[in-house]
Amino acid sequence: MWRKASEYFQDHPERLSVAKVLVENGLHIKNGRVYSNEIEIPVVKIARVARVDRRTVVETIRMIQKDDELRPIFTHMRSAGLSLKEIARLLNLGVVEITPDDPKIVGILAKSATIIAEEGISIRQALVDDPELSPEPKLTLIAERKIPGELIPKFLKVKGVSKVSIY
Repeated sequence: MWRKASEYFQDHPERLSVAKVLVENGLHIKNGRVYSNEIEIPVVKIARVARVDRRTVVETIRMIQKDDELRPIFTHMRSAGLSLKEIARLLNLGVVEITPDDPKIVGILAKSATIIAEEGISIRQALVDDPELSPEPKLTLIAERKIPGELIPKFLKVKGVSKVSIY
């Protein structure tokens, strides 16, 4: 999907920025307006985040609505819900962020979760960026408690993992 959007907006980088903001925030389009689930988001707010003017946002919406492939995706997209990532430190939770070489390699989530489970740590939340929607997909695991730094080499041995951050 992201490849399709990139091609569709290749001559309009500002509009691609708007599409990226919509995808990253799980925003959808309905009747020419933008929503976060059922809450309407003013185009001027999206413009500020995308660093474009509001007319660019309006034109991006129009272009998406005209395309038979993008329209249904942007019409049905929804926010995945609450992420504990940004408040993990406040809640004394552990976070491991894994960047894959190739996000389509099978088993990265399963093997990473196993490493944490074998340490006797419960996972509270797993967030996986879709490689078709995110230009730089990551796997984020949020655990019941801090994840020991000594586990980094184990994560790096998982096939397909290129980078690991624990915080």
